[in-house]
Amino acid sequence: MEHKKLLTVVIPCYNSAAYMEHCVETVLTGGPDVEILIVDDGSVKDNTAQIADRLQSEYPDIIRAIHQENKGHGGAVNTGIENATGTYIKIVDSDDWVNDQAFKKILEFLRSSLGEEEPLDMLVSNFVYEKVDAKHKKIMSYHKALPRNMYFTWDDVRSFNVGQYILMHSVIYRTQVLRDCGLKLPEHTFYVDNLYVYTPLPYVKKMYYLDVNFYRYFIGREDQSVNEQVMIGRIDQQIRVNQLMVDAYNVDEIENKRLRNYMYQYLEIITVISSVLLLRAGDKESLNKKKELWNYIKCHNKKMYMKLRYGKGLGWGVNLKGSLGRKTTLFVYKICQKIFGFN
Repeated sequence: MEHKKLLTVVIPCYNSAAYMEHCVETVLTGGPDVEILIVDDGSVKDNTAQIADRLQSEYPDIIRAIHQENKGHGGAVNTGIENATGTYIKIVDSDDWVNDQAFKKILEFLRSSLGEEEPLDMLVSNFVYEKVDAKHKKIMSYHKALPRNMYFTWDDVRSFNVGQYILMHSVIYRTQVLRDCGLKLPEHTFYVDNLYVYTPLPYVKKMYYLDVNFYRYFIGREDQSVNEQVMIGRIDQQIRVNQLMVDAYNVDEIENKRLRNYMYQYLEIITVISSVLLLRAGDKESLNKKKELWNYIKCHNKKMYMKLRYGKGLGWGVNLKGSLGRKTTLFVYKICQKIFGFN
């Protein structure tokens, strides 16, 4: 009888030969309970495909290499979800890695959760910003917002800090949850991580927070998608993701108040990021795109617009009028950038 996998780890790879093996090596520490899907997303500039095939031949019971024409990060994640056989699923980008000791604790907990009458839908853990040349590695933890050492529901979730939200790096989903919510990420689009986390949230009933520093999120390559200048150059893709999040749900119809509030907060953060990047670009076209984005939200749902634009959060701060207002917004942004270590 074939051994059923506990966890599928999907590693999207696109011309990743320089660093993908390190990523895979760290995931291999999970042992035979883990299925690793290396999704070669049409790599042509290096030997990513050959490395994937070699790793599959070396670990045939753990690693599966999947080759496809280029569909972008979202398309690679879609392929991973479609092919996953594990009860749970984790996305690990090919330039990131995982901590082996934290991984052991993650897997031990997931094994124990299989005996529960009601299935675990989402496991949250911490991630570390592995920023090049940074003396202090920023840890994104959730112990103030989420209960520890217990299963919980949205009713038990406390308030997240301003600017804090659950990222792809910090979440493991039950695979069936992603299928039940009909998640289909847009192809040839960056920044779909937010859709990956946001779309399944109303389908999540039972959660657990494991306070371990599991995922190591590398930041430092000039060509990296989260590099600020790269993000500005791809701002239309960021806006598209932003709009798809707005379209995904009428948040006001979410019955659970704490889930509703969290989804509003998530929308607000992504819209603020889009707005700040457009302000950073600073040209007339970008400022017009910022206006169009907020008008899009207003036309889609005026109540949502009013809450995001004039609520207690950050939305009002990116809509300060005039050049002085824009300078004030960007000044605050730079301070936050230093504090939290992003981009």
